[in-house]
Amino acid sequence: MPEVRSYPLPPTALIPNSKYPLLHYPGLLAEKADCNAAKVYDLFTSNGWELQWIYRYGPTQASHYHSTAHECMAVLSGSATIRFGVADTSDNLEASTHGSAHEDGGVEVQAKAGDVFLIPAGVSHKTHHTSPPAEFKLLTPGNGHHIAAEDPRQALVETELSGFTMMGAYPKGSAWDSCQGGEHSQQMEKVWGVQKPERDPVLGDGVDGLCGLW
Repeated sequence: MPEVRSYPLPPTALIPNSKYPLLHYPGLLAEKADCNAAKVYDLFTSNGWELQWIYRYGPTQASHYHSTAHECMAVLSGSATIRFGVADTSDNLEASTHGSAHEDGGVEVQAKAGDVFLIPAGVSHKTHHTSPPAEFKLLTPGNGHHIAAEDPRQALVETELSGFTMMGAYPKGSAWDSCQGGEHSQQMEKVWGVQKPERDPVLGDGVDGLCGLW
């Protein structure tokens, strides 16, 4: 039975969060696909999720959420801290990362290679304290909304990983946006109404994953 950590995250003044909990599967990707990007592509595709990017993360980033799509983030290399469920309250990344310029609440989770996160639409996330240190970069061809290659799987085989890298996937047919906080203060129900996926990207229709917990 896979280890599944569930984090209910209530709405804040700026972040809608979700009626569904954030799900964290520690080390599951290593077990299911050896942290191999091409194998992960096969697994996600078989479960109706579209892999759209691999990013190498920098030291920190702005907190953000997606209002139109659920997201799966899978860690391929390195380690980092990810803060979920609260907005930044300053554009100063130093203040929002190392200081108090963020909303109270939320949860900080340590992420390492092999971990999988299922992030419901509306749940904010901010990746910081990445290791090994590196500059932020999109490693796959395209604009981050699809892999721009005739053979996406082969493009993943050819992608060289360095630093802290994650791959992102979304239920087929969905399109993601990016919001900083406050955009849906009066439209929380719209974000909460994003359709539940039919299958978990890693666990399929198993009840241990989103099929049983969402």
